[in-house]
Amino acid sequence: MGMTMTQKILAAHAGMDSVKAGDLIRADLDLVLANDITGSVSCNIFEDSGFDQVFDKNRIALVMDHFVPNKDIKSAEQCKTCRTFAKRFDIDNYYDVGEMGIEHALLPEKGLVCAGETIIGADSHTCTYGALGAFSTGVGSTDLAAAMATGETWFKVPPAIKFNLTGELSEHVSGKDVILHIIGMIGVDGALYKSMEFTGPGVASLSMDDRFTICNMAIEAGGKNGIFPVDEKTKEYMDGRIDRDYKVYEADPDADYDEVYEIDLSAIRPTVSFPHLPENTRTIDEAKGLEIDQVVIGSCTNGRISDMEAAAEILRGRHAAKGLRVIIIPATQAIYKECIKRGYLDIFIDAGCVVSTPTCGPCLGGYMGILADEERCVATTNRNFVGRMGAKSSEIYLASPAVAAASAVAGKIADPADL
Repeated sequence: MGMTMTQKILAAHAGMDSVKAGDLIRADLDLVLANDITGSVSCNIFEDSGFDQVFDKNRIALVMDHFVPNKDIKSAEQCKTCRTFAKRFDIDNYYDVGEMGIEHALLPEKGLVCAGETIIGADSHTCTYGALGAFSTGVGSTDLAAAMATGETWFKVPPAIKFNLTGELSEHVSGKDVILHIIGMIGVDGALYKSMEFTGPGVASLSMDDRFTICNMAIEAGGKNGIFPVDEKTKEYMDGRIDRDYKVYEADPDADYDEVYEIDLSAIRPTVSFPHLPENTRTIDEAKGLEIDQVVIGSCTNGRISDMEAAAEILRGRHAAKGLRVIIIPATQAIYKECIKRGYLDIFIDAGCVVSTPTCGPCLGGYMGILADEERCVATTNRNFVGRMGAKSSEIYLASPAVAAASAVAGKIADPADL
């Protein structure tokens, strides 16, 4: 029996000719990632465990993004712990105020992740980098601490699900709608500890930002990772960013999949996930009309330049509904600068929006967008659990930047096509 893309990457990093689902392996790592919340825990565990050196200062990334600029004393202390660790071990890829961005947008932009690599991060959405044909997954802070010292970790090789994509997306439909549609179809545990492998002729029509978004939310279906094949778009994205050799892996024709799903991209409508699980999805036709209090456009899921563009095109010449709060967060400094260059910030501000420095902020109820009792928010983030963005009685509706921007104008969940 042949191997999937994920299994081939893991086998190579374990120094083995082949692996199969369920095997326990020890694999070398190309990059180890943490943020200000998880990184501070990992740094303390590293110290408490008696480690006195890191495996490679060039292959550790610490990104201060969740509560940065710091919102309180505790968040300041967390960053201080990471900052002290980075200085002690001369960590090259340390990103703080003025240089940081939301980690899962920043690392691909900086060329720190690429095809064929194995990456772990103490953040569940580390699975984002599968868009580049890499194996990437989230781990706990303890495993991360050990990996910073050894450069390796153990995995149970995951079985896989294949999603065969056909057709092309319609206007105002994006990768966010695709992954919400899939999660609604298979459920939040439909891919539990499985590799979600996306393939088929429809892949070619998806932008890299679409692919990043889809892989980012693989964890919301329970997936161990999400991964796309490496094609010309992938290589074009990596060209100029990647300064090292990389290897492209392809699934064998006889690779074993637990399930195979056929997804016609042209049939997908703008999709909204209702509280309080990402699987609670409805098409825009079923969702529109619900009144809201806040809109958030940003996050590691949808804070890239194409997301800013989608929002700007809808908000251009329009204004947010009276009494509605709209928060827009470009995911990196480079994206922020590009928004300025393109005139998007003028559009956002003229529309009555506030534009933030890159931060995770409201996504996890951190700051800059906390919801009060019974308030409703349309967000381009990735989770809508109870109390995720503030009060336990508040509600989060996950949507694409296009739907979020249209909803900001309407003051209620809206179809961009209706504006």
